[in-house]
This record gives sequence, C-alpha cells and structure tokens, in this order.
Amino acid sequence: MERRTLLRAAVLGGSSAALGGTLWRGAAYAAPAQPGAGPYGALGAPDANGIRLPSGFTSRVIARSGQTVPGTSYTWHNAPDGGACYTDGSGWIYVSNSEINPSGGASAVKFSATGTVTSAYRILSGTRTNCAGGKTPWNTWLSCEEVDRGYVYETDPWGVNAAVQRPAMGRFKHEAAAADPVRRAIYLTEDETNGRFYRFLPTTWGNLSSGTLQVMVAGSATSGSFTWTNVPDPDGSPTSTRTQVSGSKSFNGGEGCHYADDTVWFTTKGDNRVWQLNLTANTYELAYDDSLVSSGTAPLTGVDNITGSASGDLFVAEDGGTMEICVITPNDVVAPFLRVDGQSASEITGPAFSPDGTRLYFSSQRGTSGSSSGGITYEVRGPFRT
Repeated sequence: MERRTLLRAAVLGGSSAALGGTLWRGAAYAAPAQPGAGPYGALGAPDANGIRLPSGFTSRVIARSGQTVPGTSYTWHNAPDGGACYTDGSGWIYVSNSEINPSGGASAVKFSATGTVTSAYRILSGTRTNCAGGKTPWNTWLSCEEVDRGYVYETDPWGVNAAVQRPAMGRFKHEAAAADPVRRAIYLTEDETNGRFYRFLPTTWGNLSSGTLQVMVAGSATSGSFTWTNVPDPDGSPTSTRTQVSGSKSFNGGEGCHYADDTVWFTTKGDNRVWQLNLTANTYELAYDDSLVSSGTAPLTGVDNITGSASGDLFVAEDGGTMEICVITPNDVVAPFLRVDGQSASEITGPAFSPDGTRLYFSSQRGTSGSSSGGITYEVRGPFRT
C-alpha cells in the first residue's frame, strides 16, 4: 500500500460530521470532495445507542463497565481502553484493556461464528493503568502500563496461559505497540510531552523475554531520515529511557500505533498529528496535522488509538474532540466514520476489526456518566471497504 503525505487538509466548510477533507500534497491537488464525500458518505441521525453512522451500518452494545456481559456471568472492567481481535476457530475474540490504577489489567469477550457472545473473562490482573497495547503475530496481546516506569505484559487472549511481564521491552510510560514481522521488531510509543518512539528487537522472534530496546534518532523537522540507537539502560532508572540517547527525537504525547506494508503510523496527542515512517527508506513524515488545516473545522482532533482495515484505510479514534472515529484513506481523504453523541466527557478507545473485517469494535471509556465506571463497549457492523 502506498500512502502519500497529507500536507494540508482543505475542509470545504461546515460540520466535520458531514464532510470529508481533500488534501494538498506539495504542488499536487487532490480532486475536491463534496459534502459527505468521505468513503462512507454522510453520518446519519443518532441510533438507539447514540451513535451516528453512515448508511448501511448498525451498532450494538457488547458490554458495560460494572455490569455482566450479556450472555455471561462476567462483570466488565472499568475504563475500557486499547483492544484487538483474534481468530478463534470459526469465531473470534475481542480483548480490551482497563485504564484504572490500581487493578487495571485486561479482559476478553469471545464470539461465535454468528457474532453471538459466548463467554467473557479476565486475562490480566493486578497491573496499573493499562492504556493501549498491541497484537503480536503469534496471537498474544501486549498490554501496556501508562505509568512512570510501567511495564509491558504479554497476555493470552484465551485466558489459558498466565500473563508475563516483559521488562526487556523497557520501563517507561508505555502507550501502544505494533509488531513488524518483516524486520522482526515491536514499535512502542511513549505518552510523555517529550516522549520517544522506540522499537524492540527480540533475541528470538516470538519470544519477548530478551532483546534490544532502541530509540528513534532524527532531527527536529517534521520530515526527514532517521536511524535507531540502542537504549543503554531499558530499566529507565535512575535515568529515564527518553533522555539516555543524544539526538533521539522527541514526540509530544505518543498514543496509538499501527503497522502495515513496511510502514508504521503513530499518533501524538499533544500536537494532534499522525506520523508515518517508511521502514524501507528509513524516512518519516506527517500523515495528518490539524495545524495545517486551511479553512473550516479540522476533520480530526484529539488523535488517539489507531488501527487499519483491509482496504488500507486508517481509523483514528478521538480522545475528546467531537467523539468521532475518523478515516484516513490511501487517496488522502480525511472524514468522520462515526460519532458518539451525548458523551462529551469521554473518549473513544480500542478500535479493532473482527478477523473478517465486517465488524468494528471500540469503547467509549467513560460513557454518558463521564466516570471510569461508565464505560461502554460497542460493535459496529456494515459494508466496510475491502
């Protein structure tokens, strides 16, 4: 998949809920978008769950914090955050972190081939502020602690094997992780105002018990070339990992991270940007920057968790903003895919597609109450692009 840099969004006026933005790429100009001209069209009225969706899509509630998951006896965790899906025979599993401290951890919901919930259970306990994370090619879930000198925990989505702490992956304020099977690396974001972007190279691919933690080294510009340098002390004490390597590039609040086709994308909430790294050429650039919006309302604010679909579209969840999940297409259109109404004190978390790409899971972390005990986890089903 080839994705071109989004140098400046040109929004055609009006509400971002109904408009796609075309994008300038240097001297080239993308064809103008029309109102509602995102790949899925305009958003409709709120459905029974308060979600505005394009035509042809429906939503349902999967779980609510503090309540038993329908069809099971398991009580869903508070403050649901990062998530991922796993194939389970003819069905699948959705895992979700809990961003509370103490007793964060993670839970899972299992689905049959028809999408019926068959069970729910805990896969990680006794950890702190488990924010985002990432899926490995060997089908484990990396649950990341967003606390000072936090750990990465490798967990079993089936809940059979005990979770394992992975200190070799560094101790810092972890956010998200993305696995690259080509270079056999795990990319890691750091949620600090002067955070860094890391990669972990396991000694043996598929075994995260040992390896080398490296940090991205680059200039202060928003594009250019980069290299990787070993972090001398991944334990981060007494010197934090982000300050150990001279010339390592600072990022303002690292959040979501996604890998596909020799490219890794990650978001930075402090400056509302989506970055992309070309891992073949070792270059980096911006995929989205709302400070360069030429007119109207920025189509995407409060960038946070990020995932991708089979079509090459990126789906970016908003932490606040207008409570939208926005899509960034390979042909450089930025537009809302959905909006959650009546939950302005919350944030959208954990977007992940079912293995067949027909269902999107996500959570409103604090729901209508604005409290961590009010989280709601949803499923959206419909004709996603393939």
